[in-house]
Amino acid sequence: MSDRAAEIEPAIAAAVITQGNKVLMVRRRVQEGSLSWQFPAGGIEAGESPEDAATRETREETGLEVRAIKVLGERVHPNTGRTMIYVACDVISGDATVVDDDELDAIVWASLADLSEYVPHGLFNPVQEHLAAVLST
Repeated sequence: MSDRAAEIEPAIAAAVITQGNKVLMVRRRVQEGSLSWQFPAGGIEAGESPEDAATRETREETGLEVRAIKVLGERVHPNTGRTMIYVACDVISGDATVVDDDELDAIVWASLADLSEYVPHGLFNPVQEHLAAVLST
């Protein structure tokens, strides 16, 4: 990806949503690079904070209402080349379902022990550290 293309594409906000001892993962209908399962995520719109984008994308994709707690970190994703901002979120209300079936085909609440089945390439270290701290195994 050229530097110019990176400037044009908006950063992606990913919602790292935990409830009990699980984290919400969604499976995209169309893979992004080698990614299939990931956190609810989408482009940050003009004038929108990463926290607002993470909560909006979660609602649009899964119907779940969440509250952003804190930004866990930012990186250029090694598989997609997109700038990713990871936001820790708590559930306010609702049950996660596939609402946007144009983008998603499945969701799962995964335990820390099961995450490697969904994300075999490993997680961004600040996300891994956050999940290890908040999820009991």
